[in-house]
Amino acid sequence: MKWTGMYFLGFLILIAGLLAALWKMGVLESIGMAWTVIGVVIALGVGIMVAVSNSGTKENIEIDRK
Repeated sequence: MKWTGMYFLGFLILIAGLLAALWKMGVLESIGMAWTVIGVVIALGVGIMVAVSNSGTKENIEIDRK
């Protein structure tokens, strides 16, 4: 589970870098605040899903019932 946090932190840094680049180019002004927030929320959701899906090995537990 410890790599999940590191992966998500890296994803947040990536999103922050992309937002900074779009802001510097003036793209965010033409898109508007609402669509920017919607895009960031979607990107964070995708980042959480990918981080959790790559969080470790999937193992089945067998229970012997007697």
